[in-house]
Amino acid sequence: MSYLFLTLGLALILAGANYLTDGAAAVAKRFRISDLVIGLTIVAFGTSAPELVISVMSAVKGSSEIAIGNVVGSNIFNILMIVGCTALVMPISIGKSTMSKEIPLVILSSLVLWFCSSDMLMDGAAENVVSRSDGLMLLAFFLIFMRYTFSIARNSTERPGGETNVKEMKPWLAALAIVGGLAGLILGGRWFVDGASDIAKSLGVSESVIGLTIVAAGTSLPELATSIVAAVKKNPDIAIGNVVGSSLFNVFFIIGTSATIRPLAVGHISAVDFGVLIGASLLLWVFGQAFGTRKITRPEGAVMALCFIAYTVYLVINA
Repeated sequence: MSYLFLTLGLALILAGANYLTDGAAAVAKRFRISDLVIGLTIVAFGTSAPELVISVMSAVKGSSEIAIGNVVGSNIFNILMIVGCTALVMPISIGKSTMSKEIPLVILSSLVLWFCSSDMLMDGAAENVVSRSDGLMLLAFFLIFMRYTFSIARNSTERPGGETNVKEMKPWLAALAIVGGLAGLILGGRWFVDGASDIAKSLGVSESVIGLTIVAAGTSLPELATSIVAAVKKNPDIAIGNVVGSSLFNVFFIIGTSATIRPLAVGHISAVDFGVLIGASLLLWVFGQAFGTRKITRPEGAVMALCFIAYTVYLVINA
């Protein structure tokens, strides 16, 4: 029954995020809000809604290891698996601004999350907790990032068009999509978190391992599918924007919001997990800088995917 709740919960979350995004974008379009703003806000929120719902629900229910593990695992999956698999399909070119400014921000977000989660190491505390003050600081970082995003999007020549495909909807249908999407997110989030917690207990493993693996991979599947399809259509650079935006949103907004609602005990999420996250961020930057080509090649993509597989094997062995 736990696996059924997990599967149905994920299906409801993904469907709910899709309907909510479509409905909200249609309403925004009706009020003549630009495609650029819709893309940077509503669509960006929609793609990260599964992680947001699961982390917030986990925080509310006291399963903080799932909340943090979801974000750490999702970012590791995004960087190593999504970029790696996409590069295997089609080498990824990286824009100059992304290479010099946005990927370093991903590295910064990984370091900041580790600092916030290392009370025992930094302060000699009894346990590691992402506190409310940490959460508010992360939300402040998120506001700075959003301000930066809007400012460069207006001026950058590297970003294609800023057009967003927005479905036309009648007002009543858009409202129904928004309400139904929210209902699906909330109900699906409850089922998913309950199912994941029960599976962790039945297998005798910590919630952090479930959060770092099953939950993280499940919530990142939409981004993986989008990136692979984009690569097949010879537009693989979408993957980098997808990964960078999602990674920053996950740390700054999702952990920030979750910790502000309820302080998050880090529990069994170890220095190794944070080390892999920081290492993956650095690897993305190093491969992008290699030979001055600003490109992730197929061999580099293979290395990134193999690193993710090795990390997953390590988690399973040490569960």
